[in-house]
Amino acid sequence: MTIKVKVAEAKTCLSEHLTQVEAGQENEISRGSVPVARLSKVDDRNERAQAFRLLRIERAERAKASAAEIQQWRLEGQR
Repeated sequence: MTIKVKVAEAKTCLSEHLTQVEAGQENEISRGSVPVARLSKVDDRNERAQAFRLLRIERAERAKASAAEIQQWRLEGQR
C-alpha cells in the first residue's frame, strides 16, 4: 500500500513515516500534485549475500600470501 503525503507533512512527521516504511508501507512524497520522491524499505540482504559469494570466489582463486609478503605490505602501509 502506498501512502501519499505532501512535502510539508513529510518534514513534520518524518519519524512516523519512517515507522510506516519499516512496517512495509511505501510513502510517496509530492510537491503539490506532482510526485517527487518515494520512501521504501531498504532490503539489501540479497546484495550483501552476492557480495560475499563473489568475495569467497575471488579469495579461492588467489594464491596464499607468505608471512614475508604480509610484513612487507604492513611496512608499506606505515609510510
